[in-house]
Amino acid sequence: MAGRAQPVSAWPGTSAAITLAVLILGTLTAVALRAETGAGLGRADWAAIRFTLIQAAISGLISVLIAIPVARALARRRFRGRRILIALLGVPFILPVIIAVLGLLEVFGRAGWISDALGLLGFEPIRIYGLHGVVLAHVFLNLPLATRLILQAWQEVPAERFRLAAQLGCDGRAMFWLIEWPMLQRILPGAFAVVFAICLTSFAVALTLGGGPRATTIELAIYQAFRFDFALGRAALLSGVQLILTILAAALALWLATGTGFGKGLDRAVRRWDGANPVSRTADAAWIIAAALFLLLPLAAIVVSGLPNVLSLPSTVWSAALTSLLVAALSTCLLLLLALPMAFAIARGGRGIVELAGLLGLAASPLVIGTGLFIMIRPIADPFALALPVTALVNAITALPFALRVLVPTARDVVERYGKLGVSLNMAGLPFLRFVLLPRMRPQIGFAAGLAMALSMGDLGVITLFADPDIATLPLQIYRLMGAYRLDDAAAASLLLLVLSIVVVCVLDRGGRRHAESLALRDPEGRISPEKPF
Repeated sequence: MAGRAQPVSAWPGTSAAITLAVLILGTLTAVALRAETGAGLGRADWAAIRFTLIQAAISGLISVLIAIPVARALARRRFRGRRILIALLGVPFILPVIIAVLGLLEVFGRAGWISDALGLLGFEPIRIYGLHGVVLAHVFLNLPLATRLILQAWQEVPAERFRLAAQLGCDGRAMFWLIEWPMLQRILPGAFAVVFAICLTSFAVALTLGGGPRATTIELAIYQAFRFDFALGRAALLSGVQLILTILAAALALWLATGTGFGKGLDRAVRRWDGANPVSRTADAAWIIAAALFLLLPLAAIVVSGLPNVLSLPSTVWSAALTSLLVAALSTCLLLLLALPMAFAIARGGRGIVELAGLLGLAASPLVIGTGLFIMIRPIADPFALALPVTALVNAITALPFALRVLVPTARDVVERYGKLGVSLNMAGLPFLRFVLLPRMRPQIGFAAGLAMALSMGDLGVITLFADPDIATLPLQIYRLMGAYRLDDAAAASLLLLVLSIVVVCVLDRGGRRHAESLALRDPEGRISPEKPF
């Protein structure tokens, strides 16, 4: 499509991509120039690197191993509430990490539900801090993702394979080794690499459940170098190491995630003959119930502990909630200013720099970008005075790759279907955007905006570098309440954050879909009904 007239211009998207690339690469350059390579890495730094790799590897391995039987049970069982349960598997993705951590403390902590039950039986309470606590939190946050990835692969296996295996008299074990195991061999390495890459850059979990010489990640070491020692050179050096590891992990995830397909079928509903015996039914039910309890109990603990104290929260929490909403709104606006023109440029056939710039947000962690921005801003302005706009900007950059995954397919489809017609009717440019492209992308725009707001509201990364005692977002305020051992107030504030995150996602997503429903008076060819013109 590049050789003829196009309904949308590529210049806004290209300009946004260049601006984004210059910003990210500029921060990385600032980190590289500020790094104290002469001193090298100390023993504590190497310990942080080892702990980062170990916890990410263990978290990824456990998440994938548990996800296999859970995904298999969901793949071959049909029960009331199955769709709701599968939908709930996506909640931890938008769940603020600080809420997950506090919920896990309420259940598995020294004063949690399980420790209380163990105390009644005469056992010692659970110690959640350290490596096992970090791994537990990462499994809680990433088990749903691994389950969704594996479940999707299971559902792509043609139903005809299971039907043929049943006709040949194969039992459940034979079906597993002949059909399911080859599929797992293709999908498991990619699922592990994705979870490993996510755990590699997890800051909030290490901040709240790690710490100490033996449980410090690279990003936590960067934070400590900033806030406690103000050793910008050491922080920059560690940021460079984190950047290298992140790029390698992201490249590994992309490489392993590109596997071959599992064959084509007739899109029939998969009927499973391998799980009819009572043992299989009992095992599947046990895995589904255990996974549901593991994911829902921490959220239930937040509700139980926080609900009685919501109305008595101090004013600092409510002001922090307002600050989080403002930062999230600003971050969402910045995201849409970048994502929409980039999505349009990609949809019209633009490749290269636009798509590459969209992936740069995955190459560097938010803390590394924040470190670079701090180094760049400090000579010309007070970085702490710019804490909120910098946080909003970094959150927008972080959410950009996910927003493009949502926006680009629909934008490409609309341009392919209506582009020629728009050019022939002299509706290229702004008229095409206003009357054709944007109306049909309202659901995706609403979902991307809601996702960006939820991710921004739950962020506990960059704000910890820039914030002073008088400025705090709601996640940072929750962290301060936890540090002051005001767990009841922290639970109430977490409940408030959870409600706000769910509300903004639902409102923005529903708002976009409602507009899309107003355009439903179309025939199958996409023509607008006379009763509802543009």
